[in-house]
Amino acid sequence: MSTSADTPMLEIDGLEAWYGEAKILFGLSLAVAPGEAVALVGRNGAGKSTTMKAVMGLVRRRARRLALHGKDMAGLPTYAVARLGIGYVPEDRRIFTDLTVGENLDLGSRAVRPGDGGLIGPDWPREALFALFPNLAALQDRLGGQMSGGEQQMLAVARALVGRPALLLLDEPSEGVAPIIVEQMIGALAALKASGLSLLISEQNTALCSAVCDRAYVIEQGEVRWQGSMDALDSAVEPTRIFG
Repeated sequence: MSTSADTPMLEIDGLEAWYGEAKILFGLSLAVAPGEAVALVGRNGAGKSTTMKAVMGLVRRRARRLALHGKDMAGLPTYAVARLGIGYVPEDRRIFTDLTVGENLDLGSRAVRPGDGGLIGPDWPREALFALFPNLAALQDRLGGQMSGGEQQMLAVARALVGRPALLLLDEPSEGVAPIIVEQMIGALAALKASGLSLLISEQNTALCSAVCDRAYVIEQGEVRWQGSMDALDSAVEPTRIFG
């Protein structure tokens, strides 16, 4: 994947979003550089998930600027946003519960469309995915609905990766996941960042963010209230002020 370091992988300026008539985001702005991991943190209802959905075109939105590595996507439908090179792992995972692990991964691989003109991220063949998520290697024939929450989360991330995105959006990857799986997820996300993949992670687990992310944006009531390095957030902001 070849990208210019001077052009943000994701650029959001003045993003507004609605559910029906209810406005949720109020001029939110943020950026993710190529190869950077950025945390979007805040309490429940702050607008983190809505930000992810707005980027993907899953809710009504408008923005002064919404671009993937310089390519405008403000008016694009969800499928076109994905084809530009964005992978999305929603909070509820959305795996196919009546398909096996292998079948879920096969479906994800069909997202690769080099002719669409989008960015193509790192390649993740099956063996590389199983090295990243060893639990999945022994579960290739298991139905998604018969897996634990942590296993489903691993599958959701793996399924997004086989589409070779240049930017991966992860919404609450530690939600409802056992601590031991969270530790494995931290290692996997660090490996994804090392591969050159750009990450935007919506999270309340500050330990995960601190272990993986370079910078953070604190969001409250649909607006960014603070931004800076992850180290600065860890030292300067009391967790109760964000999540209390």
